[in-house]
Amino acid sequence: MGKGPKTKKSILKRFKITGTGKVMVMKNQGRGHLLAHKSSKKKRQLKRQPVLGATAAKKIKKMIGM
Repeated sequence: MGKGPKTKKSILKRFKITGTGKVMVMKNQGRGHLLAHKSSKKKRQLKRQPVLGATAAKKIKKMIGM
């Protein structure tokens, strides 16, 4: 008998599930380098951890095994 689908480890490293079930992106893309030409507003917005929408969150939760 199987124990269910395996968890995608790469997904676990990139996303975090909050206590209320929201899916947050762990790493902010676009913050690594080439920041000199980006506006202050853009850099400020990249600081925040984005919360995924319902459709994308459902797919991520399925890959994690929730």
